[in-house]
Amino acid sequence: MDALTLGPIKSLSGEVRLPGSKSISNRALLLAALAGGRTRIVNLLDGEDTQLMRRALSQLGIAVTPHGDAWTVAGGGGPLVTDGRRIELNLGLAGTALRPLAAALTLGNGEFVLDGTPRMRERPVGPLVSALRALGADIDYAATSGYPPVRIRAGGLAGGEADIDGSVSSQFLTSVLLAAPLAQRPVTLRVLGDLVSKPYIDITLDLMSRFGAEVRHRGHRRFAVANGGYRSPGECLVEGDASSATYFLAAGAIAGQGIRVEGVGAASIQGDAAFADVLEAMGAQVERSATSLAVRPAPLSGIDADLNHIPDAAMTVAVLALFAKGATRIGNVANWRVKETDRLAAMARELRKLGAEVEEGPDGLAIDPPPALKPAAIETYGDHRMAMCFSLAALGGVPVTIKDPGCVAKTFPDYFEQFTALIDS
Repeated sequence: MDALTLGPIKSLSGEVRLPGSKSISNRALLLAALAGGRTRIVNLLDGEDTQLMRRALSQLGIAVTPHGDAWTVAGGGGPLVTDGRRIELNLGLAGTALRPLAAALTLGNGEFVLDGTPRMRERPVGPLVSALRALGADIDYAATSGYPPVRIRAGGLAGGEADIDGSVSSQFLTSVLLAAPLAQRPVTLRVLGDLVSKPYIDITLDLMSRFGAEVRHRGHRRFAVANGGYRSPGECLVEGDASSATYFLAAGAIAGQGIRVEGVGAASIQGDAAFADVLEAMGAQVERSATSLAVRPAPLSGIDADLNHIPDAAMTVAVLALFAKGATRIGNVANWRVKETDRLAAMARELRKLGAEVEEGPDGLAIDPPPALKPAAIETYGDHRMAMCFSLAALGGVPVTIKDPGCVAKTFPDYFEQFTALIDS
């Protein structure tokens, strides 16, 4: 389908059970592959990014098989490849697959090339490669660009100490942390700059702990990782995707009888669960349980917020600003520029189509909502989150056309089916 027209929609109400978190799913798959023993992963996301990770692990000789409502991974208890093979992996646009695999493949013995889509070749890997080199890896990237394809001549990761830039993406630090327990010596990582998206590092640390790794850190600035390897916990439950929850929760704040999402709540390890706090700050009514969140409409007001800790959810805030009284300012999200598209430029451009006045800064947006929304055809730039967050604009009394709606397959293949199922008759 080239385009999907939604609305105008008066209101949405009901309950949604969320797909598994992409961030947790791909971390769990890799850890299960590195761990000793079999791991049953429950509620694993079945989206493009996790399919790419599963396919890559299969190419590397790891058995990943479906069993009822779960997937079983037969881990080898060590490096993924040890026989010196040469393997080329295409990871599409999946940063949560390419970057962690680049680190993990330095542990064994072989030659590897990791590549992806043209946009993936615009997403940086330089800080990751620099840190891995400092720990003894023979790894490089395309020419001198600092971007994929990544080339690895693996002979084991020595370990020791390294600095790593935390100001561009938390995935660099996550990737080295995930590989570190299988290095030949303990690993100490020092974070340079301001670490973005800290909650994603907390997800990494939580999962590493579940698989038996020992990590200590000082205020997310210095990480010490023991080289004791991983062992399977037997079963690993993947939470519902907190980023995906934001679209439904935001809809519940705009119009209807309220929306409840099941699978993520107050006990979540995901940073984007804090989107509920942003909704409250804007005026919505929020109810929390350990595993669910519910939102009911109320008059919304614009906010001025640093959303560095929830950059994916911040996109939903930008569209929700269309329904608030007064301006909304979203700051400290410069890393939007190195995501699936340049999200700062893309969000500003598409919000203006709907009638908003938008000021695009180097690391944020200032959004003044229009008196009434304008009908618009929204470009998604192949970015799943652009498609999902702009679906909310159909609640503004105008039809909205989402171009390339199929891009949501990256994390939520049936998003539009679930979204439209909540429309109040």
